[in-house]
Amino acid sequence: MNRKDEHVSLAKAFHKEHSNDFDAVRLVHQSFPQIDVADVSIATTVFDRSFSSPFFINAMTGGSEKTLKINQELAEIAQACELMMATGSVSAALKDPSVADSFRIVRKANPDGFLLANIGAGSPVENAQRAVELFGADALQIHLNAPQELVMPEGDRQFSQWLSLLEKTMASVAVPVVVKEVGFGMSRETIQQLLAIGVQTIDVAGSGGTSFTQIENARRKKRELAYLDTFGQSTVISLLEANELQQPFTRIASGGVRDAYDIFKALCLGADSVGLSATILVLLLSKGKEETIATLQSWKEQLQLLYTMAGQTSTKDLTKVQLIFSGAVKEWCEARQIPLAKYSLR
Repeated sequence: MNRKDEHVSLAKAFHKEHSNDFDAVRLVHQSFPQIDVADVSIATTVFDRSFSSPFFINAMTGGSEKTLKINQELAEIAQACELMMATGSVSAALKDPSVADSFRIVRKANPDGFLLANIGAGSPVENAQRAVELFGADALQIHLNAPQELVMPEGDRQFSQWLSLLEKTMASVAVPVVVKEVGFGMSRETIQQLLAIGVQTIDVAGSGGTSFTQIENARRKKRELAYLDTFGQSTVISLLEANELQQPFTRIASGGVRDAYDIFKALCLGADSVGLSATILVLLLSKGKEETIATLQSWKEQLQLLYTMAGQTSTKDLTKVQLIFSGAVKEWCEARQIPLAKYSLR
């Protein structure tokens, strides 16, 4: 089976609704919202561009005939719902031009959409430029996935140049760049390293959703690395880590986002936009395109109600919402000296 098809099959097989750190975040309810639903705008700004919704379709797939159809439908969903969309890693198309159409299809299906091309952090600078040119991408998404590569039987084993390559790529491409994890989360130290080389948009992409160590371990003959299935920091913890830094940057949250309430909580934690992958992929594969569009449109309506319930009229104002943390999230913050009273009393 093509590795990209294998990833899709395993992601669907392993996907199940389960508790994650978003459940450790509670809102302090205030009885007087003092606003009307009509006062609320769920719009947000990323890459100096305004988007009507604070969530988008994050990187998933491409690189085979089967994934061409998936990418086409995802692009059609993005168009219907006015959502930003990222493709999966285009590295396969750069190595094998015969699968390039599985990525180009997103521009064909959504000619006026805001589309991101995705490559790995170890990719040569010229590949970053080729990735953008492949379908006229509006931005470049560069993913960090060292644990996945190490568990992947045929994965990379050289990481010493990643940071310097990122810096060179930032200087060489003409479109905005976002650096994202692939479900292992980020620490404040990692984010500081990215800010130091000029990265302005960061997707912390935490654990709690698709586990690429689990997927790659399932492809190993002995499957001996199962202890890494839940490796990494959650999206909630990663956002809390990010908030400890004083330097301003655009925060994107993804990983383990299950519904509109999780999107809302991530926005309250400071995310400017929220990416979803497996939740949308499984919805598409099990319910079809029209049902997926209906669900995402419903999420927009739910978010407007949630903003109103919290008494906030805009996405940026959600950082005023008071939050309480429990369990493993609270323990992490105590160990990392992240003061939580600033969230519960803000």
